[in-house]
Amino acid sequence: MRRRTFTYRLIEAIKLAAWGLAVTSLALTGCSDTKNNGGTGGNTAGDITENDVSTSNDTTESGDIQSGDGSINGADSADTEPSGNLEANLLTDNNRNGQIDLDDPTEDNGEEDWGETNGAIVLANIDDDQETCKKFGTDVALAACNDAADEVINGEDDVKDMAPVHIVALPSLPDGYTGRISVDEPSSSMVRFFKPSANGLELFDFANQTFTTEELKSGIELRLEAKDIVRDIDVWNGYISVKFALLNTDAQEISSDSAVVRVSPVMLYHHLLPAEKMYVTSFNDKDSVDFRTDLQTAMDAASKSDDVVPMFVGDQWTQDFFETGYASMPGPGGIQHVMRVNYRSANVYNASNKTNPLRPAGQVVFSMLRGKDSAGVQHYDLQHNGYMDSLNSFGNTETVPPYTKDGVEYPLGRVFRGSVPNFFPDPKFSKMLESQLIQPPIYVDTSWLLVGHVDETITFLRADSPRGWVIAANDAALAKQMLEDAVASGHGDTPMFVGKYWDQNDPAEITINGVLADKDVMADSAEAIVEVDDQIEILKEETGITDEEILKIPFLHYTIQGYSVAYQPGTVNGLVIDGTHYASPKPHGPNIDGVDIFEEQMTEELAKIGMTVHYVENWNLYHALLGEVHCGTNTTREIPTVKWWETGR
Repeated sequence: MRRRTFTYRLIEAIKLAAWGLAVTSLALTGCSDTKNNGGTGGNTAGDITENDVSTSNDTTESGDIQSGDGSINGADSADTEPSGNLEANLLTDNNRNGQIDLDDPTEDNGEEDWGETNGAIVLANIDDDQETCKKFGTDVALAACNDAADEVINGEDDVKDMAPVHIVALPSLPDGYTGRISVDEPSSSMVRFFKPSANGLELFDFANQTFTTEELKSGIELRLEAKDIVRDIDVWNGYISVKFALLNTDAQEISSDSAVVRVSPVMLYHHLLPAEKMYVTSFNDKDSVDFRTDLQTAMDAASKSDDVVPMFVGDQWTQDFFETGYASMPGPGGIQHVMRVNYRSANVYNASNKTNPLRPAGQVVFSMLRGKDSAGVQHYDLQHNGYMDSLNSFGNTETVPPYTKDGVEYPLGRVFRGSVPNFFPDPKFSKMLESQLIQPPIYVDTSWLLVGHVDETITFLRADSPRGWVIAANDAALAKQMLEDAVASGHGDTPMFVGKYWDQNDPAEITINGVLADKDVMADSAEAIVEVDDQIEILKEETGITDEEILKIPFLHYTIQGYSVAYQPGTVNGLVIDGTHYASPKPHGPNIDGVDIFEEQMTEELAKIGMTVHYVENWNLYHALLGEVHCGTNTTREIPTVKWWETGR
């Protein structure tokens, strides 16, 4: 909202009267009072508002305010008819329709108070639209390159990632008057502005440059660039308070206008969103070929034959070294203009190497995935205890689907991670996730697991129910009961894990009787039951989910060095392709009357929610190495129709 001082307003009234112009109203204000805007920068009370006169808008795809010949829209009205109005007016896409409308009062209403219904948005311009960044290098060097790392416009697509900021024309501005734009601290170091010139958009040094009288008479269409995402809300919250001040010939501020622009947070995908791409590490050995062949069959069944993307890295744990997400802002027509954002895991493999300390395979977020409208982000603490490093792998970062509880809505769900006070992921990375605000994390205890990931025990599946989803959770008690029932039916000597090995010299094959007689497996499984129940209780408390909405997925546990792992293939640790297709580890359970009883149970359990299960051979490549199908895959999913800026966060 615009403001001016009492002294200037009175002087202007006298001037207007002297010029013989009609002054129909005179509003006097006292000194402006600052107020807290929830961390969005200072606001002023005592605002003065006036109607802006302009014609209808014709916008370009990127949201520029132009007529057909490239002039500023509305130039045939207020921009050319002297009105004596010297009131500063700065406009952004406050109504979030992907363009600035000079004649729409919603572009001005509440522009200093970013909220659920209004407030402009900008993307962190950290993609590589012209793909000029190097594909290989050190961790530090790769992360340093993106479109915001330079001070030029990197093609037309680069402009679309920026926010339009329009200074409305003042055609009657006296000679010698100038204008200045500024932003709050600490936002000033996180943004830059670009201004039109004869050579296109060029850097405008807002800290040292001002706008000329002629520029202000014509109106100015700036572009605001954000240099980064929010990484620590206590350092910078991503709300940018932009102020335009009009200065007289003595360089004194005579009026000003402000608006708040927010940097888009980064959201993670949940399982209700169908996979668009499925990533899997590709090796030449038989185990990798078998794994990828079964995955391809599952993707074919889901009509996603062309969506399998091999990754040629020396790390088979594709789920763990990167996490997919996105950021978005309003685009033309109100649609979301999206930038995919891929987090690199904070796994530190060489803390002594300050320029190249991280898990090597994670460089794919820069070498393979970064490009036009696709960014890579890395954030880590070299001092984080290496004993806890497994928690930084992204099998330990999932997303609870959308829900409402006690009147509080989470339209894009919530991040789901394993973390307790004495066993936790990299705190800097966790702070970054928490600072996005849209998907506040739910934490459970995974310290009892050897690998320590939430995907080992719980997943989330679509369901035709009021909630729209269910939990699929490990149930070791059911696994034991199934084996006991088989013994009671006379099948105690039926073998499990036929033809499989824990390693080359350690055959895994064992009878049902042998498993039930293994006191360690039984005791370890009993402990796992308690731990999984504790995880479920937290989810019940946070989401309101009930026992009727929990599918039971049976497999037993055993311990290594005192920590739990799946004894049977952990079928809950699979790939959710879409709402009707699930790729599960092949359980290699006892075959009774021609049927693997654990396959049969899994198939029937997921059929309750209309989901088809596809079994993937992963014993040698993953299960024997303490992982499963989900650990060896990754996905980019469809962008949700819910717009994050409408969530109230």
